[in-house]
Amino acid sequence: MLFRLVLEEGNDGEIGREGQIFGHQGFAGSKWGEYATMFGTRGPDNLKYYFYWIAVLVFVIDQVAKKLVEYNVAIGEKINVIGDGFFVITSIRNSGAAFGILQGQTLFFLIITLFVVGGVIWYIQRNRQTGTTLLLIGLGMVLGGAVGNFLDRALYGHVVDFLQFTFGPYIFPIFNLADSGIVCGVGLILLDAILSMKNENGDSNEHKKIKQDGHDGKQEHQPIQ
Repeated sequence: MLFRLVLEEGNDGEIGREGQIFGHQGFAGSKWGEYATMFGTRGPDNLKYYFYWIAVLVFVIDQVAKKLVEYNVAIGEKINVIGDGFFVITSIRNSGAAFGILQGQTLFFLIITLFVVGGVIWYIQRNRQTGTTLLLIGLGMVLGGAVGNFLDRALYGHVVDFLQFTFGPYIFPIFNLADSGIVCGVGLILLDAILSMKNENGDSNEHKKIKQDGHDGKQEHQPIQ
């Protein structure tokens, strides 16, 4: 089963409970339990090194999309996709960071990206047996996006950005799929951290409740003097 709930009754009548959500415990029987059935628990039991395949998938999709835009959309051209300018496919060359910030700092970003990629790989290897599915998927997406943009900067000195959204008078900075992979991956990592904190709070409250119930039960069974 993707979600496991274990109820065990001890000799003193106390009940222990274990639930796993993305490898987290403490939400058995809650709405988080239903959520867990859709995603499973720990990754290594399901598909070996799947997080690296996710990184490869993000990298390949990003590179294919960039080449399609590079060869089919002229620099500065705009192709409306949704609404009147809400979502536009365009083509620019970005020598800065994600979303066009810090232009012309290619060498700086190459060095930073090397550290980021090395750190992500190290963290994946450290947590690949114990990390949750959510955490490892997020790390895989960050790795794929970082490598995608790193390769473009190393080979060409820039990346191809082509996704543009406009919200009323505000034009969101143009970005690419590698940027999207990094942002979504960071979002999953933050969600995993939030679930971990909820798990710790849930375990603490459950332990206090069980301890209090056991104390109350012992008081009820005390003989009347």
